Amino acid sequence: MSERIVAAGRRIEEESLAIIDREAGAHGFPPRAWPVVRRVIHATADFEFQRTLELHPDAVEAGVAALRARAAIVADVRMIAAGLPRLEVRCLIGDAEVAAAAREGGTTRAAAAMRKASRLGLLDGGVVAIGNAPTALAELQRLVEAGVASPALVVAVPVGFVGAAESKEAARSLPVPWIVARGRKGGTPVAVAVLNALAILAAEDDA
Repeated sequence: MSERIVAAGRRIEEESLAIIDREAGAHGFPPRAWPVVRRVIHATADFEFQRTLELHPDAVEAGVAALRARAAIVADVRMIAAGLPRLEVRCLIGDAEVAAAAREGGTTRAAAAMRKASRLGLLDGGVVAIGNAPTALAELQRLVEAGVASPALVVAVPVGFVGAAESKEAARSLPVPWIVARGRKGGTPVAVAVLNALAILAAEDDA
């Protein structure tokens, strides 16, 4: 890819972010939280996230610290990993052991994947991004509340009509930092945008 194409892409991105700042107007987000919300709006072209995306007071700093420490990043689906080529993201939903456990336990592979990630110690101190599977979020909440897992940050943004909104409302009571997209909207683009924003902040801190 030529430098000219890269520079053009950066100009478009910068102009897009400037447009978002203008159209968003005044907001109540702290200086370190707004880049996360703005990046989600940029990825979705949906200003509703300015109202529905909520961040625990410690969410940004917890996520940035975890990324700077190269803590594990666990995702519910492989699409999230595909959207973050510069980060090492673990997704166990395609694991044969996970599939077998889901069949035997009569549960979803997404939930079984969270249990295996917990057994492997990936959730402790890590960042968990859930953009598609409410059952993964519900299982993660159970693990956290049982004291089995202690992630540094939970990005709870599953999309959907069945269980998504409810699982995200429940996630707002987690005893660990969280970022939640309330309501039905969310998905892989939102999860990727949140993690990209945190990664940019982490890189800026290291600069």
